[in-house]
Amino acid sequence: MDIWFRPLVWMDYRLGVLLAVILPIVLLIWALFQRQEAMQRLLIIYWRVASLLMITIYLLIPAWKVGFISGFAARILIAIALWFWVDLNEEIRDIPQSILKLVFTSWRWAMTAYCVLGAIAKTIFIPCGLSNSTMETAFCQVWLEAPQAYRNLFHDKPGNEGVLGFMGAVGLIVYLIYLVYFVLIRLGKQGRSALEQ
Repeated sequence: MDIWFRPLVWMDYRLGVLLAVILPIVLLIWALFQRQEAMQRLLIIYWRVASLLMITIYLLIPAWKVGFISGFAARILIAIALWFWVDLNEEIRDIPQSILKLVFTSWRWAMTAYCVLGAIAKTIFIPCGLSNSTMETAFCQVWLEAPQAYRNLFHDKPGNEGVLGFMGAVGLIVYLIYLVYFVLIRLGKQGRSALEQ
C-alpha cells in the first residue's frame, strides 16, 4: 500500500541525520579548535540528551511500540536542552561575532524548529506507540522503514532485531535513570546552571 506521506517520513530522517548528527559533530570539533568552552559544554549536553534519538532507532528496529514514544520525547527534550541553561546562554551571547557563532546559532535555531515542528507532527503517530492493532497498520509501519535500512547498513545479520531492540531497551533504561536523577536531585541543587554539567 502506498502511503502519501512516505517521502515526508524519509525527509524527516534525512534532516535528522544532517541536523542531529552531522552538524553537531562538525560544530563540536570546530568549537574545540576555537576553544569556545560554552559551545563545547552546550554541545556535550546536547549529545547526552540527543542520544535518545539513537536509542529510538534501536527500539524501532524490532518494531517495539515504545520507540514511537521515545522518539516524540527526544524532540521535546532536545528543544528544551538547547535553551535551558542560563549561564551558557549568556556566555554564548557574549562571544564576539564570528562565522562559528553564526553557524552555531543558526544550527541551534534550526534544530529547535526541527524538534518542535517534528514533535507537533508526531502527535498524530502517538497511537502507534499505544496499540498493537494500530502498530500493524501501514500508517505506523512507514516509520519503521528507515530503522530497518539502518539495520541493513550497519548490522546486516539476519535475525538480530531482538538483540538490537534489547540494546535499545537497556539504553532507554539507563537514559531514564539519569533523567530521573537529574530532575529530582541535580536540578534542585544547580538550577539552570550548566556549570557542573
